Amino acid sequence: MNYDDFADLYDHQYDLYRDDLHFYAGVAERVGGPVLEVGAGTGRVTAFLARRGVRVVGLEPSARMIERGRARAQESGLDLTFVQGDARSFRLDERFGLVIAPFNALMHLYTPNEQLSALENIRAHLTPGGAFVFDLYVPRYGEMNTLRHEGETFHRPDGSRTDVFLVQRHDRPRQHVTTEYYADTTAPDGTLRRRHYTLTQRYYTRFEMEWLLRCAGFESPRVTGSFQGGPLDDSSDVMVFQTRAR
Repeated sequence: MNYDDFADLYDHQYDLYRDDLHFYAGVAERVGGPVLEVGAGTGRVTAFLARRGVRVVGLEPSARMIERGRARAQESGLDLTFVQGDARSFRLDERFGLVIAPFNALMHLYTPNEQLSALENIRAHLTPGGAFVFDLYVPRYGEMNTLRHEGETFHRPDGSRTDVFLVQRHDRPRQHVTTEYYADTTAPDGTLRRRHYTLTQRYYTRFEMEWLLRCAGFESPRVTGSFQGGPLDDSSDVMVFQTRAR
């Protein structure tokens, strides 16, 4: 997945997402720094941790996302460290007491080989017994192959309006869901401009992920169905995993 072209829409969609921030800040403050964030995006979580006094390194493959993250840091007066790299192959000299992968970052690993390579590489960057904490959404989707508007409308100071429509397609054998986004921006004079983005994610089941973690050298994880620690059940929208390197 190349997020370079997707960065602007991503920021519009998720800049105000707050569900996970206090959870990851709490974990980071308990474990202590330094923290490595895998899939840092434009620095939403990175900046929040830095404001709480946590020393954090943000790993992100997209140069455009890092560019936006650095601009965010400058606007906020923060000194954020971003490293461009892929979870499967990055190499850092530093080892971390905590690695986090918020907001479905691991869903951009599409095959078992990619998944194990990334998990083993993350484990190699942990201190002995270091913690690995991440979340994944529970795979439930709206109606497939149907153009939908799910309430995402953004207004700009210049008077323009952007409506985001999407179509999803499900590849069950590969556990892939591909979402095509259509961002329609209407200028004050009525001119319409459409931008198109494609996002493919590879979803996981709970026990599949538990076995992947064990194969990659992690302890059996604690799994919850919310950032507040509730059980994973039929009403859960998220799976939160907390484990340690063996």
